[in-house]
Amino acid sequence: MATLVSFHAHPDDEAIATGGTLAKAAAAGHRVVLVSATRGEHGEVDVGVLGDGEELWQRRVRELEQAAAILGVQRLAFLGYVDSGMMGTPENDAAGSFWSADVEEAARRLAAILADERADVLTVYDHHGNYGHPDHIQVHRVGVRAGELAGTAKVYEATIDRDHLRELMARAEEFGVDDAPDVEGVDETMGMPGDDITTRVDVRPYLDAKRRAMAAHASQISETSFFLAMPAEAFELTWGTEWFILRGAPPGTREDDLFRGLA
Repeated sequence: MATLVSFHAHPDDEAIATGGTLAKAAAAGHRVVLVSATRGEHGEVDVGVLGDGEELWQRRVRELEQAAAILGVQRLAFLGYVDSGMMGTPENDAAGSFWSADVEEAARRLAAILADERADVLTVYDHHGNYGHPDHIQVHRVGVRAGELAGTAKVYEATIDRDHLRELMARAEEFGVDDAPDVEGVDETMGMPGDDITTRVDVRPYLDAKRRAMAAHASQISETSFFLAMPAEAFELTWGTEWFILRGAPPGTREDDLFRGLA
């Protein structure tokens, strides 16, 4: 069996981007390690969600622990940086923010975990962080460098099939989804073209775990949110495949598993 380290920016990212893949890997007997760069200190939260004196990061850590247990994660770690907020906000440059972190230093922190775990596979994000969030872009930069430092055999960029997303949004009314984002909003900062994707993981057998992990992040993803309120058919079409790009893969590579070729 192999060891997978999945690197993410904030609590809830792991469930949205890779939840099915993590659950599938754990079910197959692989060791699954989850690393979050931050504790999601600057996420949005509705009034009344937090208890008296409760900080958002405290809630999000507990939510992440619950989601990790649902997905079969065997180790949860934090790099120790602070959520950088959305692009262009003052939090980007605040002391300790992940966006302002030295890439080499942050990569060494992650590489130490990779080395300790003898990781065979690492997941990061694509070069623009799937949708342009500063912490997601930094996950790409730091994660790629950490994989180099640790000599990790396979490094995958978790991404979104942009073409598939556009098709789904165009068919939203057909699936009974009334509040889908406008298809025109799926521009070059959202995911990657389908032809660039090397790896499509079928996670339909693990959709229940993925959905429950998403729902565990209740401070960020409510049951009435677009993510969770869509009908079952639309949910399966949206979340039933998770997409990755294997770094350094030969042209034309097409696979359906992150562990292909490992001894």
